Amino acid sequence: MKLTNRTKVLEKREMTLAERAYLPAVTGGLWITLKHLFRKKATIRYPEQQRPLSPVFRGLHVLKRDEKGAERCTACGLCAVACPAEAITMVAGERKKGEENLYREEKYAAVYEINMLRCIFCGLCEEACPKEAIFLQTDTMAPAFYQRNEVIYGKDRLVEPVKDNNLPELPGIKKQVAPYETTSNRDLRV
Repeated sequence: MKLTNRTKVLEKREMTLAERAYLPAVTGGLWITLKHLFRKKATIRYPEQQRPLSPVFRGLHVLKRDEKGAERCTACGLCAVACPAEAITMVAGERKKGEENLYREEKYAAVYEINMLRCIFCGLCEEACPKEAIFLQTDTMAPAFYQRNEVIYGKDRLVEPVKDNNLPELPGIKKQVAPYETTSNRDLRV
């Protein structure tokens, strides 16, 4: 049974010699090639030149510190719940006496890991965090991995180092050293 009584009439016509030899298709392809041949190349020399990143680019994760140098993460687990790829795992720990300068709250993330193979860099963990403890950098891309054990980022790679050199030396917190500074007393002259 037909829904409409419309019919489509097909007209079979003979192809010309040029159509049988695919000349219109070949000349169209050559025209596109010649048109793009004299344009400026879109490729760049990557290590020397880099394309500007978008201001909304989401790169590597960082666990932020507050102005006193203590970790902001309180191990609430909202980032792990919000992650659609289930890439974040954490284990909460209780703050011990003498660790008040390391952690803001009584509870902290004793273990915090992100599986970079599972992460889709969607930024939902950043939006879900009430303490603004996790941040996706806008200037650093995720690196390439060569070993499977390099894929899981722990707190040693995620927590940002203390930047202010005026802060007192805190146990368990590494200060960020400028690339030109050295931590040893040896002379670096050649």
